[in-house]
Amino acid sequence: MSSFLNEVRRRRTFAIISHPDAGKTTLTEKLLLFSGAIQIAGAVKGRKASRHATSDWMEIEKQRGISVASSVMQMLYRDHVINLLDTPGHKDFSEDTYRVLTAVDSALMVIDAANGVEAQTRRLIEVCRQRDTPIITFVNKMDREVRDPLDILDEVERELGMPCVPMTWPVGQGKLFGGIINLRTQAMTVFDSGSERLPQDFETHPLSDQAQLAERFGLEWASAMESMELATGASPQFDKEAFLAGKQTPVFFGSGVNNFGVMEVLDALVDLAPSPRPRLSHLVVNKQAEEKIIQPEDEGFAGVVFKVQANMDANHRDRIAFVRVASGKFTPGMKLKVQRTAKELRPTSVVTFMSQRREAVEEAYAGDIIGFTTHGGVQLGDTITDGPALQFTGLPFFAPELFMTVILKNPLRTKQLQQGLDQLGEEGAIQVFKPEAGGAMLLGAVGQLQFEVVQHRLKAEYDCDVKLESCQYTGARWITADTPAELREFNYAYPQRMALDAANTLAYLCTSPYDVRLAQERFPKIHFHPLREHAGLALSTAG
Repeated sequence: MSSFLNEVRRRRTFAIISHPDAGKTTLTEKLLLFSGAIQIAGAVKGRKASRHATSDWMEIEKQRGISVASSVMQMLYRDHVINLLDTPGHKDFSEDTYRVLTAVDSALMVIDAANGVEAQTRRLIEVCRQRDTPIITFVNKMDREVRDPLDILDEVERELGMPCVPMTWPVGQGKLFGGIINLRTQAMTVFDSGSERLPQDFETHPLSDQAQLAERFGLEWASAMESMELATGASPQFDKEAFLAGKQTPVFFGSGVNNFGVMEVLDALVDLAPSPRPRLSHLVVNKQAEEKIIQPEDEGFAGVVFKVQANMDANHRDRIAFVRVASGKFTPGMKLKVQRTAKELRPTSVVTFMSQRREAVEEAYAGDIIGFTTHGGVQLGDTITDGPALQFTGLPFFAPELFMTVILKNPLRTKQLQQGLDQLGEEGAIQVFKPEAGGAMLLGAVGQLQFEVVQHRLKAEYDCDVKLESCQYTGARWITADTPAELREFNYAYPQRMALDAANTLAYLCTSPYDVRLAQERFPKIHFHPLREHAGLALSTAG
Protein backbone atom coordinates (compact mmCIF):
# COMPACT_ATOMS: atom_id res chain seq x y z
CA MET A 1 0.00 0.00 0.00
CA SER A 2 2.88 2.39 0.78
CA SER A 3 4.15 2.29 -2.83
CA PHE A 4 0.58 2.95 -4.07
CA LEU A 5 0.28 5.95 -1.72
CA ASN A 6 3.69 7.18 -2.81
CA GLU A 7 2.61 7.05 -6.47
CA VAL A 8 -0.49 9.13 -5.72
CA ARG A 9 1.46 11.68 -3.68
CA ARG A 10 4.04 12.29 -6.37
CA ARG A 11 1.37 13.37 -8.88
CA ARG A 12 0.77 17.04 -9.74
CA THR A 13 -2.09 17.94 -12.10
CA PHE A 14 -2.51 21.57 -13.11
CA ALA A 15 -3.89 23.77 -15.90
CA ILE A 16 -2.23 26.81 -17.43
CA ILE A 17 -4.72 29.67 -17.76
CA SER A 18 -4.44 33.19 -19.19
CA HIS A 19 -5.81 35.82 -21.53
CA PRO A 20 -4.76 35.23 -25.20
CA ASP A 21 -1.19 36.36 -26.00
CA ALA A 22 0.01 36.44 -22.38
CA GLY A 23 2.53 33.73 -23.33
CA LYS A 24 0.76 30.65 -22.00
CA THR A 25 1.61 28.23 -24.80
CA THR A 26 5.25 29.44 -24.82
CA LEU A 27 5.46 28.82 -21.07
CA THR A 28 3.97 25.34 -21.56
CA GLU A 29 6.74 24.59 -24.07
CA LYS A 30 9.45 25.75 -21.67
CA LEU A 31 8.12 23.68 -18.77
CA LEU A 32 8.21 20.64 -21.08
CA LEU A 33 11.71 21.55 -22.25
CA PHE A 34 13.15 21.95 -18.75
CA SER A 35 11.62 18.71 -17.52
CA GLY A 36 13.33 16.93 -20.42
CA ALA A 37 9.97 15.97 -21.99
CA ILE A 38 10.89 17.62 -25.32
CA GLN A 39 14.23 18.44 -26.91
CA ILE A 40 13.25 21.54 -28.88
CA ALA A 41 10.70 24.23 -28.15
CA GLY A 42 8.55 25.41 -31.06
CA ALA A 43 7.37 28.99 -30.78
CA VAL A 44 3.82 29.84 -31.82
CA LYS A 45 4.46 32.05 -34.82
CA GLY A 46 1.34 32.05 -36.97
CA ARG A 47 1.19 30.88 -40.56
CA LYS A 48 4.78 30.64 -41.73
CA ALA A 49 6.31 28.96 -38.68
CA SER A 50 8.57 26.07 -39.63
CA ARG A 51 7.82 24.34 -36.36
CA HIS A 52 4.76 24.75 -34.22
CA ALA A 53 4.20 24.54 -30.51
CA THR A 54 3.95 20.91 -29.38
CA SER A 55 0.63 21.61 -27.68
CA ASP A 56 -1.04 23.26 -30.70
CA TRP A 57 -1.64 20.25 -32.94
CA MET A 58 -4.79 21.13 -34.81
CA GLU A 59 -4.35 22.45 -38.36
CA ILE A 60 -6.39 25.58 -37.70
CA GLU A 61 -4.21 26.31 -34.64
CA LYS A 62 -1.09 26.13 -36.79
CA GLN A 63 -2.59 28.53 -39.32
CA ARG A 64 -3.73 31.09 -36.75
CA GLY A 65 -1.05 30.67 -34.09
CA ILE A 66 -3.61 30.27 -31.30
CA SER A 67 -4.81 27.43 -29.09
CA VAL A 68 -8.41 26.46 -29.79
CA ALA A 69 -8.44 23.11 -27.99
CA SER A 70 -7.00 22.14 -24.65
CA SER A 71 -4.15 19.64 -24.78
CA VAL A 72 -2.65 17.32 -22.18
CA MET A 73 1.00 16.64 -21.54
CA GLN A 74 2.67 14.42 -18.99
CA MET A 75 6.26 14.90 -17.84
CA LEU A 76 8.60 13.63 -15.16
CA TYR A 77 10.51 16.17 -13.05
CA ARG A 78 12.36 15.66 -9.75
CA ASP A 79 10.78 12.22 -9.42
CA HIS A 80 7.28 13.73 -9.70
CA VAL A 81 4.76 12.94 -12.43
CA ILE A 82 3.42 16.27 -13.68
CA ASN A 83 0.22 16.33 -15.72
CA LEU A 84 -0.03 19.68 -17.48
CA LEU A 85 -3.18 20.83 -19.27
CA ASP A 86 -2.76 23.71 -21.70
CA THR A 87 -6.09 25.48 -22.20
CA PRO A 88 -7.38 27.71 -25.01
CA GLY A 89 -6.95 31.36 -24.10
CA HIS A 90 -9.54 32.64 -26.57
CA LYS A 91 -12.90 33.49 -24.93
CA ASP A 92 -14.84 31.67 -27.67
CA PHE A 93 -13.40 28.39 -26.34
CA SER A 94 -13.89 29.12 -22.64
CA GLU A 95 -16.23 26.12 -22.21
CA ASP A 96 -13.37 23.75 -22.98
CA THR A 97 -11.23 25.59 -20.42
CA TYR A 98 -13.97 25.47 -17.75
CA ARG A 99 -14.27 21.72 -18.20
CA VAL A 100 -10.49 21.28 -18.00
CA LEU A 101 -10.49 23.21 -14.71
CA THR A 102 -12.75 20.51 -13.21
CA ALA A 103 -10.00 17.95 -13.89
CA VAL A 104 -7.06 19.67 -12.18
CA ASP A 105 -5.89 20.23 -8.61
CA SER A 106 -4.24 23.62 -9.18
CA ALA A 107 -3.81 26.33 -11.83
CA LEU A 108 -0.88 28.33 -13.14
CA MET A 109 -2.08 31.80 -14.11
CA VAL A 110 0.06 33.66 -16.65
CA ILE A 111 -0.16 37.45 -16.70
CA ASP A 112 1.32 39.78 -19.32
CA ALA A 113 3.33 42.30 -17.25
CA ALA A 114 2.38 45.10 -19.66
CA ASN A 115 -1.38 44.43 -19.58
CA GLY A 116 -2.01 43.07 -16.09
CA VAL A 117 -5.19 41.09 -15.42
CA GLU A 118 -7.29 40.96 -18.60
CA ALA A 119 -10.92 40.05 -19.33
CA GLN A 120 -10.53 36.34 -20.08
CA THR A 121 -8.27 35.85 -17.05
CA ARG A 122 -11.04 37.33 -14.87
CA ARG A 123 -13.53 34.72 -16.08
CA LEU A 124 -11.10 31.89 -15.41
CA ILE A 125 -10.23 33.26 -11.98
CA GLU A 126 -13.94 33.18 -11.16
CA VAL A 127 -14.13 29.47 -12.07
CA CYS A 128 -11.05 28.76 -9.92
CA ARG A 129 -12.56 30.74 -7.03
CA GLN A 130 -15.81 28.74 -7.20
CA ARG A 131 -13.81 25.54 -6.82
CA ASP A 132 -11.19 26.95 -4.37
CA THR A 133 -8.51 25.89 -6.83
CA PRO A 134 -5.02 26.93 -5.67
CA ILE A 135 -3.44 29.41 -8.11
CA ILE A 136 0.27 30.03 -8.78
CA THR A 137 0.84 33.33 -10.63
CA PHE A 138 3.57 33.92 -13.23
CA VAL A 139 4.08 37.52 -14.39
CA ASN A 140 5.53 37.18 -17.89
CA LYS A 141 7.41 39.39 -20.41
CA MET A 142 9.56 41.30 -17.89
CA ASP A 143 12.14 41.82 -20.68
CA ARG A 144 9.70 44.32 -22.27
CA GLU A 145 8.55 47.76 -21.21
CA VAL A 146 5.98 46.81 -18.59
CA ARG A 147 4.07 48.10 -15.61
CA ASP A 148 5.55 48.55 -12.15
CA PRO A 149 5.63 45.18 -10.30
CA LEU A 150 3.96 46.70 -7.21
CA ASP A 151 1.16 47.97 -9.42
CA ILE A 152 0.71 44.47 -10.94
CA LEU A 153 0.64 42.81 -7.50
CA ASP A 154 -1.96 45.31 -6.33
CA GLU A 155 -4.16 44.57 -9.36
CA VAL A 156 -3.80 40.79 -9.01
CA GLU A 157 -4.80 41.04 -5.33
CA ARG A 158 -7.85 43.11 -6.19
CA GLU A 159 -8.96 40.81 -9.03
CA LEU A 160 -8.25 37.55 -7.24
CA GLY A 161 -9.61 38.79 -3.94
CA MET A 162 -6.66 37.19 -2.16
CA PRO A 163 -3.20 38.35 -1.05
CA CYS A 164 -0.14 37.84 -3.29
CA VAL A 165 3.06 36.42 -1.80
CA PRO A 166 6.10 37.30 -3.97
CA MET A 167 8.43 34.31 -4.43
CA THR A 168 10.74 36.03 -6.92
CA TRP A 169 11.19 39.76 -7.55
CA PRO A 170 12.38 41.51 -10.73
CA VAL A 171 15.42 43.78 -10.94
CA GLY A 172 14.61 46.33 -13.67
CA GLN A 173 12.47 45.77 -16.75
CA GLY A 174 12.60 46.07 -20.54
CA LYS A 175 16.12 46.86 -21.83
CA LEU A 176 17.27 47.32 -18.21
CA PHE A 177 15.89 43.97 -17.00
CA GLY A 178 18.75 42.62 -14.89
CA GLY A 179 17.21 39.44 -13.52
CA ILE A 180 15.16 38.11 -10.58
CA ILE A 181 15.78 37.79 -6.87
CA ASN A 182 14.64 34.40 -5.60
CA LEU A 183 13.23 34.93 -2.12
CA ARG A 184 13.14 31.19 -1.47
CA THR A 185 16.85 30.64 -2.14
CA GLN A 186 18.03 34.20 -1.29
CA ALA A 187 19.94 34.49 -4.57
CA MET A 188 19.77 36.63 -7.72
CA THR A 189 19.72 35.03 -11.15
CA VAL A 190 21.09 37.37 -13.82
CA PHE A 191 19.02 37.81 -16.98
CA ASP A 192 20.59 37.10 -20.34
CA SER A 193 18.28 37.13 -23.37
CA GLY A 194 18.19 34.17 -25.76
CA SER A 195 15.77 31.28 -25.89
CA GLU A 196 18.46 28.64 -26.32
CA ARG A 197 19.77 29.04 -22.77
CA LEU A 198 18.89 26.40 -20.21
CA PRO A 199 18.31 27.33 -16.54
CA GLN A 200 21.70 26.00 -15.46
CA ASP A 201 23.39 28.37 -17.93
CA PHE A 202 22.17 31.48 -16.09
CA GLU A 203 24.56 33.21 -13.73
CA THR A 204 23.46 33.21 -10.06
CA HIS A 205 24.78 35.20 -7.07
CA PRO A 206 23.85 34.87 -3.39
CA LEU A 207 22.20 37.99 -1.92
CA SER A 208 25.11 38.16 0.52
CA ASP A 209 27.08 39.67 -2.46
CA GLN A 210 24.99 42.85 -1.95
CA ALA A 211 27.81 45.30 -2.65
CA GLN A 212 28.83 43.58 -5.89
CA LEU A 213 25.21 43.38 -7.11
CA ALA A 214 24.53 47.02 -6.19
CA GLU A 215 27.61 48.12 -8.13
CA ARG A 216 26.70 46.00 -11.16
CA PHE A 217 23.00 46.94 -11.41
CA GLY A 218 23.12 50.44 -9.90
CA LEU A 219 19.84 52.29 -9.78
CA GLU A 220 17.80 49.24 -10.90
CA TRP A 221 19.14 47.26 -7.94
CA ALA A 222 18.36 50.01 -5.42
CA SER A 223 14.87 50.46 -6.84
CA ALA A 224 14.23 46.68 -6.81
CA MET A 225 15.36 46.32 -3.18
CA GLU A 226 13.11 49.18 -2.13
CA SER A 227 10.01 47.87 -3.94
CA MET A 228 10.74 44.30 -2.81
CA GLU A 229 10.83 45.44 0.83
CA LEU A 230 7.52 47.24 0.33
CA ALA A 231 5.97 44.17 -1.32
CA THR A 232 7.18 41.65 1.26
CA GLY A 233 6.31 44.03 4.11
CA ALA A 234 2.73 44.36 2.85
CA SER A 235 2.34 40.64 2.06
CA PRO A 236 1.69 37.83 4.51
CA GLN A 237 4.21 35.04 4.95
CA PHE A 238 3.61 32.17 2.55
CA ASP A 239 1.14 29.83 4.23
CA LYS A 240 0.79 26.52 2.41
CA GLU A 241 -2.60 25.76 3.97
CA ALA A 242 -3.95 29.16 2.88
CA PHE A 243 -2.57 28.60 -0.65
CA LEU A 244 -4.14 25.13 -0.88
CA ALA A 245 -7.47 26.58 0.25
CA GLY A 246 -7.32 29.19 -2.56
CA LYS A 247 -6.74 32.02 -0.04
CA GLN A 248 -3.36 33.34 -1.27
CA THR A 249 -1.25 33.09 -4.44
CA PRO A 250 2.55 32.82 -4.72
CA VAL A 251 3.86 35.15 -7.47
CA PHE A 252 6.83 34.63 -9.81
CA PHE A 253 8.33 37.00 -12.40
CA GLY A 254 10.22 36.17 -15.59
CA SER A 255 10.37 35.98 -19.37
CA GLY A 256 9.04 32.70 -20.77
CA VAL A 257 10.31 33.26 -24.29
CA ASN A 258 13.86 33.67 -22.90
CA ASN A 259 13.57 30.60 -20.61
CA PHE A 260 13.98 32.97 -17.69
CA GLY A 261 12.26 32.56 -14.33
CA VAL A 262 10.50 29.41 -15.55
CA MET A 263 12.54 26.87 -13.59
CA GLU A 264 11.43 28.54 -10.36
CA VAL A 265 7.80 27.94 -11.40
CA LEU A 266 8.49 24.28 -12.19
CA ASP A 267 10.09 23.84 -8.76
CA ALA A 268 7.12 25.54 -7.12
CA LEU A 269 4.72 23.11 -8.84
CA VAL A 270 6.59 20.24 -7.20
CA ASP A 271 7.14 21.91 -3.81
CA LEU A 272 3.91 23.85 -3.32
CA ALA A 273 1.13 22.55 -5.61
CA PRO A 274 -1.12 19.86 -4.12
CA SER A 275 -1.06 16.18 -4.91
CA PRO A 276 -4.44 14.72 -6.05
CA ARG A 277 -7.33 15.86 -3.89
CA PRO A 278 -10.60 14.21 -2.83
CA ARG A 279 -13.53 14.61 -5.24
CA LEU A 280 -17.27 14.84 -4.60
CA SER A 281 -19.43 12.21 -6.23
CA HIS A 282 -22.88 10.73 -5.86
CA LEU A 283 -23.15 7.07 -4.98
CA VAL A 284 -26.32 5.53 -6.38
CA VAL A 285 -27.89 3.05 -3.94
CA ASN A 286 -31.39 1.63 -4.65
CA LYS A 287 -31.91 4.38 -7.25
CA GLN A 288 -31.15 7.03 -4.58
CA ALA A 289 -28.08 9.27 -4.98
CA GLU A 290 -26.06 9.88 -1.80
CA GLU A 291 -23.11 12.27 -1.64
CA LYS A 292 -19.80 10.48 -1.29
CA ILE A 293 -16.26 11.87 -1.09
CA ILE A 294 -13.86 9.80 -3.21
CA GLN A 295 -10.34 9.80 -1.79
CA PRO A 296 -7.42 9.51 -4.27
CA GLU A 297 -6.00 6.63 -2.25
CA ASP A 298 -9.26 4.61 -2.40
CA GLU A 299 -8.54 1.24 -3.98
CA GLY A 300 -11.40 1.08 -6.49
CA PHE A 301 -10.71 2.70 -9.86
CA ALA A 302 -12.84 5.74 -10.68
CA GLY A 303 -12.38 8.45 -13.29
CA VAL A 304 -14.37 11.14 -15.06
CA VAL A 305 -14.43 12.04 -18.78
CA PHE A 306 -13.77 15.79 -18.96
CA LYS A 307 -12.98 15.99 -22.67
CA VAL A 308 -13.71 13.98 -25.82
CA GLN A 309 -11.64 14.70 -28.92
CA ALA A 310 -12.43 13.33 -32.38
CA ASN A 311 -9.79 12.74 -35.04
CA MET A 312 -6.64 13.56 -33.12
CA ASP A 313 -4.95 11.20 -35.53
CA ALA A 314 -6.28 11.87 -39.04
CA ASN A 315 -4.97 8.49 -40.26
CA HIS A 316 -7.05 6.51 -37.77
CA ARG A 317 -10.24 8.59 -37.51
CA ASP A 318 -10.25 7.81 -33.82
CA ARG A 319 -11.97 9.37 -30.83
CA ILE A 320 -10.26 9.82 -27.51
CA ALA A 321 -12.04 10.19 -24.17
CA PHE A 322 -9.76 12.07 -21.78
CA VAL A 323 -10.24 10.64 -18.30
CA ARG A 324 -9.03 12.23 -15.07
CA VAL A 325 -8.25 9.37 -12.66
CA ALA A 326 -9.90 10.19 -9.32
CA SER A 327 -8.98 7.08 -7.34
CA GLY A 328 -7.41 3.65 -7.54
CA LYS A 329 -4.95 2.31 -10.06
CA PHE A 330 -5.56 1.70 -13.76
CA THR A 331 -3.92 -1.29 -15.45
CA PRO A 332 -4.53 -2.53 -19.02
CA GLY A 333 -7.27 -5.13 -19.38
CA MET A 334 -9.33 -3.92 -16.40
CA LYS A 335 -13.09 -4.45 -16.57
CA LEU A 336 -14.59 -0.97 -16.63
CA LYS A 337 -18.13 0.35 -16.82
CA VAL A 338 -19.64 3.63 -18.06
CA GLN A 339 -21.99 4.42 -15.18
CA ARG A 340 -24.49 6.49 -17.20
CA THR A 341 -25.36 3.53 -19.44
CA ALA A 342 -24.13 0.67 -17.20
CA LYS A 343 -22.33 -0.65 -20.29
CA GLU A 344 -18.94 -2.29 -20.16
CA LEU A 345 -16.15 -0.16 -21.61
CA ARG A 346 -13.57 -2.00 -23.69
CA PRO A 347 -11.15 0.62 -25.00
CA THR A 348 -9.02 -0.62 -27.88
CA SER A 349 -6.04 1.25 -26.44
CA VAL A 350 -5.32 3.42 -23.43
CA VAL A 351 -2.64 6.08 -23.67
CA THR A 352 -0.92 8.95 -21.90
CA PHE A 353 -0.13 12.10 -23.86
CA MET A 354 2.59 14.35 -25.02
CA SER A 355 0.22 16.54 -27.00
CA GLN A 356 -0.23 14.42 -30.16
CA ARG A 357 2.39 11.86 -29.21
CA ARG A 358 0.97 8.97 -27.23
CA GLU A 359 2.36 6.14 -25.19
CA ALA A 360 0.52 3.03 -24.06
CA VAL A 361 -0.36 3.15 -20.38
CA GLU A 362 1.14 0.45 -18.18
CA GLU A 363 -0.36 1.94 -15.04
CA ALA A 364 -2.04 5.18 -13.97
CA TYR A 365 -2.95 6.61 -10.58
CA ALA A 366 -5.17 9.36 -9.16
CA GLY A 367 -4.22 12.66 -10.78
CA ASP A 368 -3.16 11.12 -14.08
CA ILE A 369 -4.92 11.92 -17.33
CA ILE A 370 -5.38 8.90 -19.58
CA GLY A 371 -6.95 8.62 -23.01
CA PHE A 372 -9.38 5.84 -23.92
CA THR A 373 -9.74 5.23 -27.63
CA THR A 374 -13.46 4.70 -28.14
CA HIS A 375 -15.90 4.22 -30.98
CA GLY A 376 -18.82 5.98 -29.33
CA GLY A 377 -20.81 5.35 -26.17
CA VAL A 378 -18.78 7.78 -24.05
CA GLN A 379 -19.85 11.38 -23.40
CA LEU A 380 -18.42 14.39 -21.60
CA GLY A 381 -19.03 14.03 -17.87
CA ASP A 382 -19.30 10.23 -17.89
CA THR A 383 -18.01 8.46 -14.80
CA ILE A 384 -16.00 5.28 -15.42
CA THR A 385 -15.35 2.81 -12.60
CA ASP A 386 -14.42 -0.81 -12.04
CA GLY A 387 -17.23 -1.25 -9.49
CA PRO A 388 -19.65 1.03 -7.65
CA ALA A 389 -22.33 3.12 -9.36
CA LEU A 390 -20.72 6.54 -8.87
CA GLN A 391 -21.43 9.79 -10.67
CA PHE A 392 -19.01 12.71 -10.39
CA THR A 393 -20.52 16.17 -10.51
CA GLY A 394 -19.62 19.61 -11.73
CA LEU A 395 -18.87 19.35 -15.47
CA PRO A 396 -20.59 22.45 -16.89
CA PHE A 397 -22.37 23.08 -20.19
CA PHE A 398 -23.42 26.68 -20.73
CA ALA A 399 -26.47 27.74 -22.69
CA PRO A 400 -25.26 29.03 -26.09
CA GLU A 401 -25.82 32.66 -27.03
CA LEU A 402 -25.23 32.36 -30.78
CA PHE A 403 -27.02 30.05 -33.25
CA MET A 404 -26.53 29.03 -36.86
CA THR A 405 -28.44 26.70 -39.18
CA VAL A 406 -26.37 24.06 -40.97
CA ILE A 407 -26.91 23.83 -44.73
CA LEU A 408 -25.16 20.97 -46.52
CA LYS A 409 -23.87 21.94 -49.96
CA ASN A 410 -23.90 18.35 -51.28
CA PRO A 411 -26.99 16.39 -50.09
CA LEU A 412 -25.16 13.11 -50.82
CA ARG A 413 -22.94 13.81 -47.77
CA THR A 414 -25.86 13.70 -45.29
CA LYS A 415 -24.55 10.59 -43.52
CA GLN A 416 -21.06 12.11 -43.10
CA LEU A 417 -22.60 15.37 -41.81
CA GLN A 418 -24.65 13.47 -39.25
CA GLN A 419 -21.56 11.58 -38.08
CA GLY A 420 -19.52 14.80 -37.92
CA LEU A 421 -22.17 16.69 -35.94
CA ASP A 422 -22.72 13.75 -33.58
CA GLN A 423 -19.01 13.49 -32.84
CA LEU A 424 -18.29 17.22 -32.59
CA GLY A 425 -21.38 17.64 -30.40
CA GLU A 426 -20.32 14.84 -28.05
CA GLU A 427 -16.85 16.36 -27.98
CA GLY A 428 -18.27 19.69 -26.77
CA ALA A 429 -16.58 21.61 -29.61
CA ILE A 430 -20.01 23.05 -30.39
CA GLN A 431 -23.52 22.41 -29.16
CA VAL A 432 -25.72 20.62 -31.65
CA PHE A 433 -29.51 20.90 -31.43
CA LYS A 434 -31.94 18.73 -33.37
CA PRO A 435 -35.36 20.46 -33.65
CA GLU A 436 -38.15 18.15 -32.50
CA ALA A 437 -40.36 19.42 -35.34
CA GLY A 438 -37.74 18.44 -37.93
CA GLY A 439 -35.78 20.69 -40.26
CA ALA A 440 -32.12 21.68 -40.45
CA MET A 441 -29.78 21.01 -37.51
CA LEU A 442 -28.83 24.00 -35.37
CA LEU A 443 -25.40 24.80 -33.98
CA GLY A 444 -25.14 26.74 -30.72
CA ALA A 445 -21.94 28.45 -29.61
CA VAL A 446 -20.61 30.72 -26.91
CA GLY A 447 -18.35 32.53 -29.41
CA GLN A 448 -18.23 33.18 -33.17
CA LEU A 449 -14.87 31.47 -33.67
CA GLN A 450 -16.40 28.14 -32.60
CA PHE A 451 -18.52 28.18 -35.79
CA GLU A 452 -15.45 28.78 -37.98
CA VAL A 453 -13.53 25.95 -36.32
CA VAL A 454 -16.45 23.51 -36.70
CA GLN A 455 -16.99 24.49 -40.35
CA HIS A 456 -13.25 23.96 -40.98
CA ARG A 457 -13.25 20.59 -39.17
CA LEU A 458 -16.39 19.30 -40.93
CA LYS A 459 -14.62 19.89 -44.26
CA ALA A 460 -11.16 18.66 -43.23
CA GLU A 461 -12.16 15.65 -41.09
CA TYR A 462 -15.53 14.55 -42.54
CA ASP A 463 -15.34 15.86 -46.12
CA CYS A 464 -18.53 17.89 -45.56
CA ASP A 465 -18.78 21.30 -47.13
CA VAL A 466 -21.40 23.25 -45.18
CA LYS A 467 -22.82 26.73 -45.23
CA LEU A 468 -23.80 28.28 -41.89
CA GLU A 469 -26.77 30.64 -42.00
CA SER A 470 -28.09 32.87 -39.25
CA CYS A 471 -31.42 31.94 -37.68
CA GLN A 472 -33.96 33.56 -35.40
CA TYR A 473 -32.76 31.94 -32.16
CA THR A 474 -30.70 33.95 -29.67
CA GLY A 475 -30.59 31.58 -26.72
CA ALA A 476 -31.60 28.23 -25.24
CA ARG A 477 -32.64 26.89 -21.86
CA TRP A 478 -32.62 23.25 -20.85
CA ILE A 479 -35.94 22.32 -19.34
CA THR A 480 -37.19 19.96 -16.67
CA ALA A 481 -40.64 19.54 -15.13
CA ASP A 482 -42.07 18.23 -11.88
CA THR A 483 -44.13 15.60 -13.73
CA PRO A 484 -44.06 14.00 -17.22
CA ALA A 485 -47.59 15.33 -17.87
CA GLU A 486 -46.47 18.94 -17.37
CA LEU A 487 -43.55 18.40 -19.74
CA ARG A 488 -45.91 16.93 -22.39
CA GLU A 489 -48.22 19.92 -22.04
CA PHE A 490 -45.31 22.34 -22.45
CA ASN A 491 -44.04 20.48 -25.55
CA TYR A 492 -47.54 20.64 -27.03
CA ALA A 493 -47.68 24.41 -26.45
CA TYR A 494 -44.29 25.11 -28.07
CA PRO A 495 -43.70 22.39 -30.71
CA GLN A 496 -41.49 24.62 -32.92
CA ARG A 497 -39.27 25.64 -30.00
CA MET A 498 -38.24 22.23 -28.69
CA ALA A 499 -34.89 20.62 -29.58
CA LEU A 500 -32.65 17.83 -28.30
CA ASP A 501 -28.94 18.41 -27.68
CA ALA A 502 -26.05 15.95 -28.15
CA ALA A 503 -26.82 14.33 -24.78
CA ASN A 504 -30.53 13.96 -25.74
CA THR A 505 -31.48 16.60 -23.19
CA LEU A 506 -34.58 18.66 -24.02
CA ALA A 507 -34.04 22.37 -24.64
CA TYR A 508 -36.33 25.33 -25.28
CA LEU A 509 -35.07 27.71 -28.02
CA CYS A 510 -35.57 31.45 -27.46
CA THR A 511 -35.82 34.33 -29.92
CA SER A 512 -35.60 37.06 -27.26
CA PRO A 513 -34.90 37.44 -23.52
CA TYR A 514 -38.66 37.83 -22.95
CA ASP A 515 -39.47 34.36 -24.31
CA VAL A 516 -38.36 32.56 -21.17
CA ARG A 517 -40.14 35.00 -18.86
CA LEU A 518 -43.44 34.62 -20.73
CA ALA A 519 -43.15 30.83 -20.94
CA GLN A 520 -42.27 30.72 -17.22
CA GLU A 521 -45.37 32.76 -16.34
CA ARG A 522 -47.55 30.50 -18.46
CA PHE A 523 -45.99 27.28 -17.13
CA PRO A 524 -44.77 27.93 -13.55
CA LYS A 525 -43.95 24.24 -12.97
CA ILE A 526 -41.45 24.09 -15.86
CA HIS A 527 -37.83 24.80 -14.83
CA PHE A 528 -35.53 26.65 -17.25
CA HIS A 529 -31.79 26.02 -16.82
CA PRO A 530 -28.99 28.21 -18.26
CA LEU A 531 -26.43 25.63 -17.14
CA ARG A 532 -26.49 21.89 -17.66
CA GLU A 533 -24.30 19.49 -15.80
CA HIS A 534 -23.70 16.01 -17.04
CA ALA A 535 -26.81 14.18 -18.28
CA GLY A 536 -26.58 11.59 -15.49
CA LEU A 537 -27.64 14.13 -12.87
CA ALA A 538 -30.26 16.81 -12.32
CA LEU A 539 -29.71 20.11 -14.06
CA SER A 540 -28.59 23.22 -12.23
CA THR A 541 -31.56 25.29 -11.17
CA ALA A 542 -29.57 28.54 -11.16
CA GLY A 543 -31.12 31.42 -13.03
